[in-house]
Amino acid sequence: MAHSPKAFFNCLPFQKFSLNELYDVMALRQEVFVVEQNCPYLDADGKDPDCYHLLGYEANGQLVAYTRLIPPGLVYEHYAAFGRVVTSPIVRGKGFGRLLMDATLEWIQQLYGNHPVKISAQSYLIPFYESYGFSKVGEPYLEDNIPHVAMVKAER
Repeated sequence: MAHSPKAFFNCLPFQKFSLNELYDVMALRQEVFVVEQNCPYLDADGKDPDCYHLLGYEANGQLVAYTRLIPPGLVYEHYAAFGRVVTSPIVRGKGFGRLLMDATLEWIQQLYGNHPVKISAQSYLIPFYESYGFSKVGEPYLEDNIPHVAMVKAER
């Protein structure tokens, strides 16, 4: 029987980031989205200041997981959203993705109530998001040269 990874999460608005937290978040996002996925894009898209940020730490205090929690109307009219979902390569396959998604959906509910949630999911993650009640909407598309599909989770 596999044991659950030890992690703790901190959710805060952008304005409450310490410089070290901001640096760690940007480093993790760039490590995975720009370097690992070989996808040059403008990460600082102007939306961070209007969002909450969920930071996931290993028991040793290292940032290993992150999600940007997006209020209704900022990206999708009538939908809350989340994005920049990332886990560090050092914890892949250890259950941190599920811990991150559980915490993400809990915080979305706390922050934004019962709004439906819409995301732009990388296509290979469709089964993962479907396991959380998301359904595909529309046709697949390329975002930053990576196959994606829009997915929606209805109000709870």
